[in-house]
Amino acid sequence: MSKAGIIAVTADPPAPAVRPLPRRRGIELALIILAVLLSVYGYCAVGLAQHNTLPPGAAGYGAGLGVLALLAHLAVRLRAPHADPLLLPIGVLLNGLGLVLIYRLDLETPGDRAAPAQLIWSTLGVALFMLVVLLLRDHRVLQRYTYVCVVAALVLLTLPILFPAVNGARIWIRIAGFSIQPGEFTKVLLAVFFAAYLAANRNALAYTGRRIWKLQLPTGRVLGPIVTVWLVSVGVLVLERDLGTSLLFFGLFVVLLYVATGRTGWIAVGLLLAALGAVAVGRLEPHVHSRIATWLHPFASIEAGEGPNQIAQSLFAFAEGGVLGTGLGLGHSILIGFAVKSDFILATAGEELGLAGLSAIFLLYGLLVERGYRTGLALREPFGRLLAVGLASLVALQVFVIAGGVTGLIPLTGMAMPFLAQGGSSVVTNWAIVALLVRVSDSARRQYDGPGPR
Repeated sequence: MSKAGIIAVTADPPAPAVRPLPRRRGIELALIILAVLLSVYGYCAVGLAQHNTLPPGAAGYGAGLGVLALLAHLAVRLRAPHADPLLLPIGVLLNGLGLVLIYRLDLETPGDRAAPAQLIWSTLGVALFMLVVLLLRDHRVLQRYTYVCVVAALVLLTLPILFPAVNGARIWIRIAGFSIQPGEFTKVLLAVFFAAYLAANRNALAYTGRRIWKLQLPTGRVLGPIVTVWLVSVGVLVLERDLGTSLLFFGLFVVLLYVATGRTGWIAVGLLLAALGAVAVGRLEPHVHSRIATWLHPFASIEAGEGPNQIAQSLFAFAEGGVLGTGLGLGHSILIGFAVKSDFILATAGEELGLAGLSAIFLLYGLLVERGYRTGLALREPFGRLLAVGLASLVALQVFVIAGGVTGLIPLTGMAMPFLAQGGSSVVTNWAIVALLVRVSDSARRQYDGPGPR
């Protein structure tokens, strides 16, 4: 037989090998251990600075924080093995540092100890984190409860009107010595509602309606419901004098509207409306007007012989900290007054950790927000993308508003720094935000966990 008669049979090329994405749960565990050790070190440093001896509860504090972090890690390893490995360690470190700062301030106020209660709330927050990670198998399930979320949010916002004002604002529900701040839970519910509604109507929002200058205005039938919900929520908050949360909801609304439509004009409209609203409320509301006056002239009370106010004391604390700080337990930020463990706890961090420590804290927040945005960019479906961006934006806006108020960049709003400040509702809600980001990031990385190279 000639060579021409030989039929060469060639084998099919081999199928590409499956290369699953690395899960990096070991990296997460190592970072969690580091976060717990840093928190325990800070706790011991406070005891040594105050009493020249290790605090008696250091071992129990470290064991409790370590057990909580380990249980949260096991929940992620079991139900969200592809999740971002940085989200949980950042939450553990910020929460641990917040407990250290509150404990340090408790030593200056023996009759008002907040650290034990904050530890209990932190335990509840981690428990909620575990429930969300274990029971919520797919974040898209939340899209079915769009209108349930918005109704629950409006109910929670309205309830504090029925209770007495605290420090000039009606934002608390107090029953038999127990108090919660419903606005903290409302922000997560509204983030889910905004993400679900905008995901379902993004094409109509972007491509229908009348075009004015460079802005495409959607039809009232599409934009009307979400604007109505936003106006009602902000109006209730103005009545309650909770202007910090009002600004937070407005920023969330504008950011998600921009992400859903891709129209940069919404940013300009949002900034214009925010400026007009700030001017109007600042002139008409006495409580807000006094805060603006204090922001413009922080040392006026000193010149009048009345002593420094909270903003002035906060600026003194930052100045005293310098670059490296006075050291944990060696500052005097307790002079700020009653809000030092909540609104002004960042001043304690600035005084005792200095510019270096304060920059590290801001980098932790920035990294948490960046991982949320990265998760949103990686997702292919619109609801998850908007939800991840919305949750990350909540953290970013809240940190900016609080840090800006405490440092004198903007008027003080009276909100709690995520994870750091005293506040049970705040710490529980922020753990829920981290849990949702973990769940969404797990879905984002699962969609790329297939055959072929990354």
